[in-house]
Amino acid sequence: MQKKMQWLWRSLVAILVSGLIVVTLIALQPSNAAIAPLPDPYLTTGKLAEGEKVFNEYLKNNSQDDKARFGLGVIQFMSGTERLMQSLYRYGMIQNPVSGSIPFFRLPVPQNPKPQTLTYDGLQQVFQNWIDDLATVRTTLEPIKDQNLKLALRLGLIRLDFDGNGKADDKEMLWQIFNSVTGANVTEKDAQQFLIAFDRADALWLQGYTHVLGAISEFLRAYDSRELFAACAHLFFQDVDTPHKFLLSTRRKSPEDYSSSFFEVLDLVSAVHLAKFPLAEPQRMTTILNHMKSVISLSRESWKSILAETDSDREWIPNPKQTSAIPQVRVTEEMVKSWLAALDEITAILDGKKNLPFWRDENLSIDFARIFTEPRTFDLGSWVQGTAATPYLEKGKVTDMNVWNTMVSAFGSNLFGFVVWFN
Repeated sequence: MQKKMQWLWRSLVAILVSGLIVVTLIALQPSNAAIAPLPDPYLTTGKLAEGEKVFNEYLKNNSQDDKARFGLGVIQFMSGTERLMQSLYRYGMIQNPVSGSIPFFRLPVPQNPKPQTLTYDGLQQVFQNWIDDLATVRTTLEPIKDQNLKLALRLGLIRLDFDGNGKADDKEMLWQIFNSVTGANVTEKDAQQFLIAFDRADALWLQGYTHVLGAISEFLRAYDSRELFAACAHLFFQDVDTPHKFLLSTRRKSPEDYSSSFFEVLDLVSAVHLAKFPLAEPQRMTTILNHMKSVISLSRESWKSILAETDSDREWIPNPKQTSAIPQVRVTEEMVKSWLAALDEITAILDGKKNLPFWRDENLSIDFARIFTEPRTFDLGSWVQGTAATPYLEKGKVTDMNVWNTMVSAFGSNLFGFVVWFN
């Protein structure tokens, strides 16, 4: 009996030791089942740099996780936006009615009590950094293929560190930016309840938007606007490197100050006069054309995905059978049909197969694509007059105006808003 007990104990010990060895060996093996991070904790706390690092580390071993890839793309886009705002803050961007009418300068950047002096080259570097950040987002988003991708985000609660002080407080939330830029009256409670379930179509949408913003930024880099900067940069920044120092002392002191409005009008007249830019980097014009082509291609692919959806889950951009997460907004079949027809028409224009009508002679038309493949000095006044179009005029096939009239009819007075939204 004693021998049997000893044998039993030895067997149990052997089993336990074997089990421990197996468990230890398993624990030492590299795990491919890492828990995927979510972007919300980093976006809503303003810890974008930390989030970007965590997602990059995760994707090194999980490159096929498209949900995580989309999350990283969103974080990178917000990081780029934050860097842009911090750059504008560093150089003391001014909030006034003039700056409020210019893209990028409409961002609600707080007043900097100790701004750095902005040079022309410094401003160009701000634009280039933005271009590079957008390219990073595109690189992240391009591999996404998962048709079942779903990522729920509360956009309004995203925090950005506007002034670069290392803290993203309650005043630096995305819903406040939205109110400032659009004039809406969204509350924090609204933002908390505004949840969007982004899908693959929205990943394509965001990728397309990086091309839209990239095209605008490339144009700002393609031409030499030094004279305009020297004469008018003081309208937008507190301290600028200009030979015309008197401009700094005769400008508006605050948005409510109208005593210098006469000088402001003179400055704006000068801005129109000086909107004649020599071509500095012609290769960027080709890049702009490629950006525009990519926007159209991605919009078409996005809508193909949107129209194939059968659910209705807090949609960013819905098809006619879905409900949008945006209150009181509905997409109709007429809208979608006219939008897709417009995409085809724009493709023909960008490929040089159709021209734009010329407002001074109905027998001539403008080869729009050649403006980018054969760029010249940009002269705003000459374009308004028509003489700047001369090198691109020909007797070619003009875009079908019925397409554009149908689009105006389908979208009505909200056409511009829908175009910005649809991308």
